[in-house]
Amino acid sequence: MSKSLTLTPVETVACCSPLTSEPLTTEQAERIVPLVKAIADPVRLRLLSLVAAHEGGEACVCDLNDAFELSQPTISHHLKVLHEAGLLEREKRGVWVYYRVATAALRDLGALLGGVVA
Repeated sequence: MSKSLTLTPVETVACCSPLTSEPLTTEQAERIVPLVKAIADPVRLRLLSLVAAHEGGEACVCDLNDAFELSQPTISHHLKVLHEAGLLEREKRGVWVYYRVATAALRDLGALLGGVVA
């Protein structure tokens, strides 16, 4: 008998114009902070990029282990953080969990930061 995996609901940001067009409200900032914190770690930022760039746009831990000198449980922990922040979606297939970028959350984050000028 296989166990089903309960997926964490993903709440997209979909709230914000670029930072330079108007100040964020407290509520908007509170919704964005978990996304920014999740990608502030170099391993998680690379994992997000690796998943997005992987063939078919999805990857399992076994596809990602060789890119890091970290244990599989550590990689899984970082993937869990990205998932809980809403940046990755996941689906269990047999014994493997496959991750895919939550494009809406990533698009919203990109739109928010897209207005920042150098």
